Formats: sequence, C-alpha cells, structure tokens
Amino acid sequence: MPQGYLLTKSKYIRGLQCDRALWLDVFNPKLARYTAEQMRRFDHGREFEYAFKDTFPDGIDISAQLKRNTSAYPALTAQLIDNNGTVDLFEAGFQYDDVLVLADVVHRRPDGSLDIYEVKSGSTLSETYRRDAALQHYVISHCRQINTFSIVHANAPSDNSDHSDYSDNSDNRFVIIDLTEELAAEADTIVRNIAIMKDILRHGEPATPTGKHCLEPYACPYQHYCAQGIRQLALF
Repeated sequence: MPQGYLLTKSKYIRGLQCDRALWLDVFNPKLARYTAEQMRRFDHGREFEYAFKDTFPDGIDISAQLKRNTSAYPALTAQLIDNNGTVDLFEAGFQYDDVLVLADVVHRRPDGSLDIYEVKSGSTLSETYRRDAALQHYVISHCRQINTFSIVHANAPSDNSDHSDYSDNSDNRFVIIDLTEELAAEADTIVRNIAIMKDILRHGEPATPTGKHCLEPYACPYQHYCAQGIRQLALF
C-alpha cells in the first residue's frame, strides 16, 4: 500500500463498482489482467489528453519530474503554485482525507485560484466521469480555492478507433463543460463514500460474489481471479 494515502481517483471509482475490486487494487494489484482492447483504450485516452495539454505550451509536467514517486506530487505542486503568479501544471497532486488526486491540467490564476480540467476521451459526459471529477473537486477544494472545474471530452462522436486524429490543431476538438457548482454539491456523498471505502480497507478481503457489477461501468480486471475462486468451490 502506498505511504501517506489510501485512495486515488482510480481506486475510488473501482470502489464504487465493487468493494472486493477496491481491496484487491490496494493490496494485491498484481492480480489485475487487462485485455488488449482495454490497453488500446488507455492509449487512446492518453493521446486525447496529450492533445489537450498541448494547448498549454508552457505547462509544467510534474509526472515527468517525479515519475512514480506520487507521494511527493502534492509538495511540488504546492511549491509551484505558491511561487508563481500564473502557471499551468500537468498531473498536479493534491491530498486530503487520505485521498491523493492528480489533476490533468491546473491553471493558477493571478488571484491564486485554480481552473481545473479533467480530460476524458469519450464523446459524452458519463456518470462515471462526473463521479471522478466530484472526488477531485472535494480533495482540491480542501487544499486550494477553485475558480472553475471543467470536464473536457471529445467533440465528435468517436468509436475509439486507432485512426482518431487529435493533431489537427483545430479549436473544435474539445468540449469543455464547467461543472463547478454541480461537483461542489456532491461533497457530502464523497465524504460518505470515502468513509465506507476506508472501512473496507481496514478488514480482510471481501467475499463479494460476481455479478453484473463485474462489467459495469467497466470490465473489472479481477474477473479471472474471482471466477477462479468460484471454480475451486465448485470442485467440493
């Protein structure tokens, strides 16, 4: 388990889908198996994110400096925000309530408040995207003053095919939706969910049965592990 925090935004989303998957993600992530299609979608998402980040040519990429030392991200983020009038940061780290979030793009305004951009490659604003952003808003708002929090997604319908092109430099590639007020209203729900997930992580592996939640909203990378347990029980 990482030192200094229990949850990240990806683990939080995993926990909303399945408590057992959350436990495995924290204590035994090596069991995860991702399909070639899932890996392709991850790559597609990164390409879209990079395209949006390119619209901030002076952005400072914290992940390029600190790599996998994620526990150090919040301190460097604070240093860069405090020592600059305006600055654009990529993968800026914020930590509160034992949760670490890395914001895709953060713009510090002259008054010190922040504009946050969470970048998603899908062409619609899904409920999962909103939940992801709500957690980030909760954490960041307890660290800094937020001016706006927006989700950025693809403008045109996309089948996530390999021929998708985000390098045309046109202004219509991105849809930017300001969800600041909506996300702020989710704070109480976030607090409850975090408390539930912390309690799950204080105990042993949950014996959660398989079901529809293994596929919604995403195919769980621990399906093979849970299915193996079912097969073993069937032998007795």
